[in-house]
Amino acid sequence: MSFNIALSGVSAAQRDLDTTANNIANVNTVGFKESRAEFGDVYAQSLLAGGKTKVGDGVITQEVAQQFSQGSLQFTNNALDLAITGNGFFATVPGLDSRDFSYTRAGMFKLDSSNFVVNSNGDNLLGFPVNADGTSASVALSTTEPVSIPDSSGSPTATSEVKLKMNLPAGDEAKEPAFFDPDDTTTYNAATSVTIFDSLGDSHVQTYYFLKDNTPGNDNQWLGITYVDDQPLADGALGAVNTVGATSLGAEIPAFRLEFSSGGDFQAMFDSAGEPLVLGDATSVPLGGGILTNGSDPSQTVTTNFVLDSNTAVSGEPTQFASTFEVTSLEQDGLAVGRLTGIAIDSDGLVRATYSNGTSEPIIRVALVRFANDQGLTQQSNTQWQESIRSGEALAGEATTGTFGDINSSALEQANVNLTTELIDLIIAQRNFQANSRALEINNQLNQTVLNIR
Repeated sequence: MSFNIALSGVSAAQRDLDTTANNIANVNTVGFKESRAEFGDVYAQSLLAGGKTKVGDGVITQEVAQQFSQGSLQFTNNALDLAITGNGFFATVPGLDSRDFSYTRAGMFKLDSSNFVVNSNGDNLLGFPVNADGTSASVALSTTEPVSIPDSSGSPTATSEVKLKMNLPAGDEAKEPAFFDPDDTTTYNAATSVTIFDSLGDSHVQTYYFLKDNTPGNDNQWLGITYVDDQPLADGALGAVNTVGATSLGAEIPAFRLEFSSGGDFQAMFDSAGEPLVLGDATSVPLGGGILTNGSDPSQTVTTNFVLDSNTAVSGEPTQFASTFEVTSLEQDGLAVGRLTGIAIDSDGLVRATYSNGTSEPIIRVALVRFANDQGLTQQSNTQWQESIRSGEALAGEATTGTFGDINSSALEQANVNLTTELIDLIIAQRNFQANSRALEINNQLNQTVLNIR
């Protein structure tokens, strides 16, 4: 019997050595969770045996239990490197159409040839589909889908409104409207430009020219002329009311009129207050054909908003003060075609694509999965686990909610192995192995002594 007891001790010490060696071997494995060999004594007793004199039958390895404590974070320069702080696992599948889920804490993800996010084993990372505002459409594991990064461009948006805030210089010399010429800076007082976009994302330069009217009785009144791509932009309602350039250009160009009080506050905008300025309509451009000739929407309109409240005086913009011409705000709501410039992943797992046109769109939310009993998971290679009866059913959810952890982009979770502790455990396991081997040797000597009795 003593042989079996010592032999079980040797076997247990060997298992302890193997477990410790495996922990040390994976000290640099991302997402690795150390294991611990757990032992129990063997005590067999029959119904009529004397319990007070029973010694025991050795030791048995009950379980090699995984320890899911948090590993330290190593920060990287790759946005697709993900680490979880807290509970939870990333969910992966071996193929786009597979539902054979695996779970991992190793977040070394990258793009494959089809722009899907995969790990080093080629498994696809799963995420929840999101709405346009970034909220998750569903948080069920059955509705997850492989995470992919779009390589398409951001859609263009046609300009519909230009907002302009400015101060017109009250002390400037008045100009003769009939002599207006955009190529002669002496025929107008000020000018400013903004880039606008058509429905195809093509850019156009929209320029505003302002001249102080010298017509008798039009004190504190300014004429504004709008050009797009060096062609005058006309609103049909202006045709016979406010015109400029009749003498210098040989043709009349429609203009809008701004009136200010003696205190420099805006008073009224004649004829075209808030009226849309039409792009692409050839009949509204007296000096040439249509502006939009690239196949974009010819009915596109752009409204110039001077931040006015109808025709009533407004404190603020625009103004006519004894100061230089100053544009305090000039913005438009159109967007050019955008190229993918970057990916950002928030702590809640929301993946956003940023484009060169300044837009940012939510793509998907990385899914997290937790279990009632992490130690019950079935361990696989490549730091992956699968659900088992002991672990309980996989519960999916969003990061930062409930008991799910946070997702850290540009970071990796290192193995939770304490190398110093493992080396000490290695020494202890070695001593245990030696002691049990010595017990075998002594048992052998005793048996040899008995055999040598004459």
